Amino acid sequence: MRNISDIIEGYLKEVIELDGQGHIEIKRNELAKQFACAPSQINYVINTRFTTEHGYYVESKRGGGGYIRILRVTIHSKKNLLDEMATQIGEAIAQMNAERIIYRLFEEEIITEREAILMKAAMDRATLQLGLPLRDQIRARIMQAMLKTISFEK
Repeated sequence: MRNISDIIEGYLKEVIELDGQGHIEIKRNELAKQFACAPSQINYVINTRFTTEHGYYVESKRGGGGYIRILRVTIHSKKNLLDEMATQIGEAIAQMNAERIIYRLFEEEIITEREAILMKAAMDRATLQLGLPLRDQIRARIMQAMLKTISFEK
């Protein structure tokens, strides 16, 4: 059974897709009423599922006429996407952020499902049994090497 976060995420992605413009504007309180949840649940979904790693840009305006605008970032080339991801990784990366990047690679059809599973296994803290911050630094190096390899294939 899907949880409310999955349902809200699916709804927002569907609306963005159907809109045809690659973005939507929502009012947090109205969406919370629609899904019979707290507005903080909407914030959670937007902050965790609509990140730059997932391929979205979020703008918000607070106040009475406030809104949240979610824009789907379109990639112009595989190289641009991989370069952007390499920049996001930097010198260290947490497991959750690495998994978001892997999911985006899969979603953009740059890697297969099997490759995504293998990459996630390599990024897992159970695999990289090191203390912080070394674990996040090693994860970043491995991830950078994987991105470099992906950029040279095909």
